[in-house]
Amino acid sequence: MAQWHSFLRYLALFMDRPMDPNATKTSKYREDTAPAALMDWATAAPLLVVVLQLCSAAAQPSGGCPTSCGDVSVPYPFGIGTGCSLPGFDLACDRTRPPPRLLLGDGTLHVVDISLANYTLRALNTAGAVQLNFSGGDGTQATGVWSSGVGGGGGPYVVSEQLNQLVLTGCNAQATLLGDSSNIITGCSSFCSITDKWAGAVASSPVGACSGIGCCQTPIPIGRPNYTVQFMYLDTELTSLRPTAVRVAERGWFDTVATQMLNASAADSVVRTPVPVVLEWALASTLIDPGDVNGSNTSSCPMDAARSACRSSHSTCHSVAGNYRTGYVCQCQRGYDGNPYLAGDGGCQDINECAIPETCFGACTNTDGGFECRCPRGARGNPFVEGGCVKTFLGLGIGLGVGSGVGLLLLVLGGAFVTRRIKHRAARTLKRKFFNQNRGHLLQQLVSQKTDIAERMIIPLEELEKATNNFDTTRELGGGGHGTVYKGILSDQHVVAIKKAKAAVQREIDEFINEVAILSQINHRNVVKLFGCCLETQVPLLVYEFIPNGTLYEHLHVETPASLPWHCRLRIATESARALAYLHMAVSFPIIHRDIKSHNILLDGSLTAKVSDFGASRCIPADQTGISTAIQGTFGYLDPMYYYTGRLTEKSDVFSFGVVLIELLTRKKPYSYRSPKEDGLVAHFTTLLSEGDLADVLDAQVVDEGGKEVREVASLAATCVKLKAEDRPTMRQVEMTLESIQASVEQVVLQSVTANISDEKQKAVRYPLRGDTSVESTRQYSLEEEYLLSARYPR
Repeated sequence: MAQWHSFLRYLALFMDRPMDPNATKTSKYREDTAPAALMDWATAAPLLVVVLQLCSAAAQPSGGCPTSCGDVSVPYPFGIGTGCSLPGFDLACDRTRPPPRLLLGDGTLHVVDISLANYTLRALNTAGAVQLNFSGGDGTQATGVWSSGVGGGGGPYVVSEQLNQLVLTGCNAQATLLGDSSNIITGCSSFCSITDKWAGAVASSPVGACSGIGCCQTPIPIGRPNYTVQFMYLDTELTSLRPTAVRVAERGWFDTVATQMLNASAADSVVRTPVPVVLEWALASTLIDPGDVNGSNTSSCPMDAARSACRSSHSTCHSVAGNYRTGYVCQCQRGYDGNPYLAGDGGCQDINECAIPETCFGACTNTDGGFECRCPRGARGNPFVEGGCVKTFLGLGIGLGVGSGVGLLLLVLGGAFVTRRIKHRAARTLKRKFFNQNRGHLLQQLVSQKTDIAERMIIPLEELEKATNNFDTTRELGGGGHGTVYKGILSDQHVVAIKKAKAAVQREIDEFINEVAILSQINHRNVVKLFGCCLETQVPLLVYEFIPNGTLYEHLHVETPASLPWHCRLRIATESARALAYLHMAVSFPIIHRDIKSHNILLDGSLTAKVSDFGASRCIPADQTGISTAIQGTFGYLDPMYYYTGRLTEKSDVFSFGVVLIELLTRKKPYSYRSPKEDGLVAHFTTLLSEGDLADVLDAQVVDEGGKEVREVASLAATCVKLKAEDRPTMRQVEMTLESIQASVEQVVLQSVTANISDEKQKAVRYPLRGDTSVESTRQYSLEEEYLLSARYPR
């Protein structure tokens, strides 16, 4: 009782709040008593919740409420009269003239149908077209209002976006719908044309094709209870050929009455013709400001089920939140039908599916919210299809079924065992075939002299399938002209890159095995290490060490202005040249890479260069200077002499490496670059070098960070890409030149660091900086002399 009295006292105190802010007496009374009331409010709050729940539960229609008006049914939450509806859903029944009419709001809308399942209300707008009020002296502009007649945005109704459209009739006119904030929602224009061939006017709109000639239709993308209409004549000619009217109408309605609506002789009656419109309704409907669509002002089903209008025990709440509105409706659960807003027998009731024809053709049993359909005893089949249940002999059927089941089980198990054995035998036979086809015995013979190489070079197919999760596409690292590369983890926890070739040419398999045998014995820090190969597939698989930092191409051609520092580019070029010189000169059979490009120079975690992708490589016998092969390589990097003659030499790699040097200097893509004169990158670069004007093509970062050594590298690159192969240096000469240039750069960097940290004594010692003549004196020979010196004293 003490809590109840506290609650009542707080309500009395709240209701005694003055409307006039100057009413000091009441304010003083409230100020004196508010603390005590607020202290009791903490204990009275639970009672308030109970009261609200009881009020919500009592929100049911009282006895004697009309359930129809004329031939229109009025289901709850709609109602006619006091206490017969939820707030905002009250309707009026006009019985002053037969037949009775069900009216919404101010009576402009004549309700003809209410759907609880689709939460829609269909009505006839007795006002017809929107009344346009022309303003201004020229009479070309007008405004109007289309209203549902139920007030502002606080009501439950909005125009259905899917079931209505804006319809404009008239000549050379434009209509626009605006929201409450004068935001444009939609609009369309209608035109009537005049031709020079006929003196009269042509203005026609075929029935069902109102697309802008005499009339236009457009969807309404935002449902609201009211709209502001703006109308404007685009041209004052021919305005009398068609009735001028703006309507918000149900979709499809105008197509059925287009001929009548476009009759100019019946303009007045046409404008007043009632227009059907479909409204959507929802409980707790709230219009959201367009600027708060994604904000916190959203409402749907109440968190407290006791406050929901879904009163039936077999009903559910569904949110109908849209782009500019929130709210909820109630629906009966599956297997139930009725009114979800009523409790008890008037609410959602179980559907007797067994009473629905052609639902079940067997023994049907209705259940709460569903049904069971089975074939009668002694029959089997599909009871949901007419004639689907077929009588059976149960005893014989059981015996035959058991016997057949056992026999079938044995047959399946035996067949599976035999099939598995056949598949295993076929797989072993196919592996042996591929192994012999790929010259596996030849490879074993080549590596037999070194047992450790033989053991690690030949890798079983099962090992690679396990390492790559059966060559899953998520393990792909990339691909090229020679195959796809997968990332894998071997059983010894080595992370590897597995290259799977796209196709195998039989005549090249011996050369492939030769290459594998040679690369397996190469151990150079700037060449990607080959772990082994698998010959048990149609095309051989190569297993390389995994390089984690991508390719030189990816580091150069990035969107940011800065890329690799100049000293890193020079070091990468030196390391790549060192690897190619090793392949050309330091192995038993010289190896020509044949596809040198920035894509095939990988960078590890410390940006150390690793030359990769030997799929196109070829070995040259020691007593020959070149071999004739089919043309293969990458456009932009390909040696033109090799392209025209088909003869592959070591100088072909020199040309491709010279293109890579140009790419390092310019950050231009050799295969796509075109100068203003439509020259390729190589031709444009050598022309600018000969003219002494490289600034237009050099990378700005190289210009800022480099010095005189940039000119030296550019001269070296130009020498490498000379047209005649005999005019190009060897890779050994290129390597020595780059090492010399890099040494001078490192000396300059060392001098700069030493100058910054030295004291007065160190300042007394002269360290030549870049640009001093002393630096030039250290370079005692020109590029040409370096080539001769390196050729005379090979390392």
